[in-house]
This record gives sequence, structure tokens and C-alpha cells, in this order.
Amino acid sequence: MEKSKAFLELTQEESDRVSSLDFLPLRTGAEFSFYECYALRGIRVDRLESDRVFCTFKVPPRLTDREGKLAAGAIANLIDAVGAGCVNVGGHPVNVSVDMSISFHSSAKIDILLYAFFLGYLQDELEIIGQVLGKKGGYSGTSVLVKNKATGELIAQGRHSLFGKYASKM
Repeated sequence: MEKSKAFLELTQEESDRVSSLDFLPLRTGAEFSFYECYALRGIRVDRLESDRVFCTFKVPPRLTDREGKLAAGAIANLIDAVGAGCVNVGGHPVNVSVDMSISFHSSAKIDILLYAFFLGYLQDELEIIGQVLGKKGGYSGTSVLVKNKATGELIAQGRHSLFGKYASKM
């Protein structure tokens, strides 16, 4: 137990870095959201269709594990956000996730490069495609594919079920 505790504890330098972070709202008039700024910052919607969303996302250092690979939780978060974005209806409350099933096939990574007086990154760019599989009442099903944009390699595939109860028009 002590080894686990020691492994999870932050060093003073890591603690200072986290304390110095400053996150502002993504939208004017919106409240501060650490979640949106930390986990979703950098996702870009490239194209929208009636039942599909096409996004890109460069793997940022903040979402990688100690080996420089995109953390599984970050991938799950992207699948959750894109899947929910496929079925979100403006002006209505956000749907609630009921079930999510994810198959991890490969990993995305970031390579840290050291130059003279400069630290740089080679980031994998991901292509994320969300598609509505169907809707029945307030229940919706989506499928989300996460691929390496350069190689086309499948990183993860997720099925996402959501529920949203909307007020009747009657």
C-alpha cells in the first residue's frame, strides 16, 4: 500500500506546475470548466453531416502517461464527448451516458524531442469520426472511431448509448 501511495504522490515541482495552471471559460458568458480546458482543449470539428461528426485532435503532453502514450481515460473521454456531440440537440439538456463499450486496438503517442535550448514535440494527430447508429424515443446509439490520421491505424472504437428526455411538444 505504501508503494502505491508513494507512486501516486506528486513531487513539489509537479504540485507547483498544477497550481500555476490558469484556465479560462471556453465560451463568453460560460462558467469556468477545468474539465473542458484540460481534457477537451484542442479538439477541432472539421465537418458536420446530418448523422456524423468528423474531428481532429493532436495528442497533447498533458493527456499522456509516463511512456508518452495517450492515456486510455483520455481516449474514453474523447469517445464520450464526440458520441454525445453526435446526438446533442441545441436548446435541450445534454444527454446522459447510459453505456459505453470501447475496444482499444493501438496507442497514440507523443515523442519529446530535445533541441539545443528548445523542447519540442512530435504529436500524433488523431481523426475522430462519430456516427449516430439510431434513435428511439429518448434513447440514442452512436459509434466513434479514433484513428491515427497519418497512418490510418485504428486506435480505438467505441459504442456509446445515451438517454435524453425532452419535453413534449403537445
